[in-house]
Amino acid sequence: MAYIKYKELTKYFNFNAEIDTKELPSYVTDYMKSGEKPIQAYKTSRDKGLFTNERMILFDVNPLDGSKKIHIIPYSSISSGAILFKRTSGAILLSFDSGYQLKLNFVKLDAKGKTELRKLFSYMLNNR
Repeated sequence: MAYIKYKELTKYFNFNAEIDTKELPSYVTDYMKSGEKPIQAYKTSRDKGLFTNERMILFDVNPLDGSKKIHIIPYSSISSGAILFKRTSGAILLSFDSGYQLKLNFVKLDAKGKTELRKLFSYMLNNR
């Protein structure tokens, strides 16, 4: 029997709205490399997630003390992934070469939002 220890990279995110990539705050785009292009961006009530042509940049804000943890994860570090759809939500589940796992929840999705999530997931796994 195989045993895989679950190591969580970060808490899960519950993205509830897409952000126009042209309207991202400068503190988000400051983490992009020269020549890097934004593909999609999402937000929660306090967190943000930017998906570029090379990597994902996740802003994890702690509501208790206001601290912010920024995760920059290249798609090349993804070893496997899965996508899950429910009636009005979806999730991307990722495993990394390091053994860590990450769950990104997307809530309040309509049919168009699910299509966009499917495209993002395909892009992430095909460009690693």
